Parts: sequence; C-alpha cells; structure tokens
Amino acid sequence: MPGEGNVTEVHANDRGDAVEVSGETVDGDELDLADLRGKVVVVNVWWSGCGPCRAEMPMLVEAESELPAKKVAFVGINIRDLAPETAAAFERERGVDYPSLYDPGSETLDEFGRYRPASMPSTVILDDQGRVAVLISGEVPSETTLVTLVEDLIDEADRG
Repeated sequence: MPGEGNVTEVHANDRGDAVEVSGETVDGDELDLADLRGKVVVVNVWWSGCGPCRAEMPMLVEAESELPAKKVAFVGINIRDLAPETAAAFERERGVDYPSLYDPGSETLDEFGRYRPASMPSTVILDDQGRVAVLISGEVPSETTLVTLVEDLIDEADRG
C-alpha cells in the first residue's frame, strides 16, 4: 500500500541507535551501511514493478547529483524483484549509479525499528551517525524537499 508522502522528522535527541544493515547488492557486491558513517545516507526502498517507485527514481538520481558526494550517500533497498538482475537492469535503464541492497524478504527493514518503512516507495534519511533522522512514507514529495532535508542534516553534522 503506498504512503502519502508524509515526512516524519526525528529530533537529534530522540534518535535511537545506528541502523545496522548490510547485505548483497543487486550487482552482487557487499554493502554495509556502517561503512557510510560520517555521511548523511538516503535509503530508498523500492521495486521495479512499483509505479510510484519508477516515478520518483529520476528525482532521486537528480538529487544525488546536486548533493556533495563527500557528505552524502544514496543507497536503495530492493524488496520485491524476483531476481537481482531484474533490479540491476531497472537501475541501469534509469541512470541510477548508487548501490541497492537486494532484500526480497524485506528482513533489512526490521533494522529501522519504529521507523520501519511500511510502504513502497519509502525513503529513510540517516544522520552522519547512522541513526534514523527522517522517514518519508510514500513517494518523496519533491526534489526540493529531499535536498533541503539532507542539507539540514549536513548542517547539523557540521555544527557537531
């Protein structure tokens, strides 16, 4: 069931522990979110048969190109495609160059705790310590919204 694009921001003092998610990407590489600590991480949950997922993918690619790679990482989690090759081909066709974990059983989503993505698409933004700072349930409302949320977290990290 798709979400409404609702944005839930979590105040720094209310964030839980760092999210521990790792696994194999749709391209067969290993990926551990812990390796991305120190960066704000945008995690998008998707599958190639999801209309809203397809609609927002170009906007995610554009947002990634606008944000500083030294401070931000994008990661997908594909939770429904029957074969990783299907997901990888979908990403190639849409110019997605960030990695996506392949998780057809959705086990990794449990690691997000009370901010577990419950709809597709969903986007979770982790702060530079790997903690859930934002949950967007459903399609990201706009590229500007996403970029602003990420820039706010970069500023928060820079302030220390």
